[in-house]
Amino acid sequence: MKFVDTHCHLDGEEFSDDRLSVMERAREAGVAAIFLPAIDLPSSQRILTLCEQYPGWLYPMIGLHPEEVKTDWRHQLDAIKQLLTRSFLRPVGSNCPKAERERVGGENVLAIGEVGLDFYWSREFEREQLEAFEQQVEWSVETRLPLMIHSRKAQNELVHILKKYERELPGGVFHCFTGNEKEAAELLQFDRFVLGVGGVLTFKKSHLPEVLPAAVPLNRIVLETDSPYMAPVPMRGQRNEPAYVAHVLDKMAEAYQVSRTELAEQTNRNVERVFGIKI
Repeated sequence: MKFVDTHCHLDGEEFSDDRLSVMERAREAGVAAIFLPAIDLPSSQRILTLCEQYPGWLYPMIGLHPEEVKTDWRHQLDAIKQLLTRSFLRPVGSNCPKAERERVGGENVLAIGEVGLDFYWSREFEREQLEAFEQQVEWSVETRLPLMIHSRKAQNELVHILKKYERELPGGVFHCFTGNEKEAAELLQFDRFVLGVGGVLTFKKSHLPEVLPAAVPLNRIVLETDSPYMAPVPMRGQRNEPAYVAHVLDKMAEAYQVSRTELAEQTNRNVERVFGIKI
């Protein structure tokens, strides 16, 4: 049985001492692919380099995370856009699947991410975050690459921007979903998007085991870890890593009352639909 970790910061310094061992444990656990989101220009560069060493196993996403939108955000966006221009897969047709896109050069970029809005700690850079996010949404429209979206205390503003591009967007993932049924429905109105669910699902006080089966069809969900953060039970408190996505799969299968195999196969189909790669 194979499955995918659609969100892992494997380039981070937390993995600098044992990255290869982490990757090997992931393979042994059944992880068939790991998607790596960037948060800024340096991480975009690191991820492209790392993924080029492991094609068909590690997949890069590049973008500017909302918490990294500071005074130099325009410079970073311009530089990331240059990386994207050199690396993305040019679509043969405006809505063609990923498999039919032709390579332009460099390592193949899987998606635009991790991008979005985050007003949890402060709204100091609210205007800048809104502008940076909308620019990257436009990149998705232009390149036909899906979005990996981060949203925290900003769903109203997020939805407002996405509604402007709803018909043109190729799709993507609302990463780290932890909301209620109403919030799920609001995000699922974007019918080419899915929800990314990670270790929070396994937490003792999480309401997700009830919310997800009630509000989210299985064909609208993908697995993730957000490693090295938010390790699932029974690894909570430890550094998270992609092998632990198996624990998320187990809890999700239990919540939906389906077998682990059925859950893995369905989430793999969802990955293929959104990202255009066959697992």
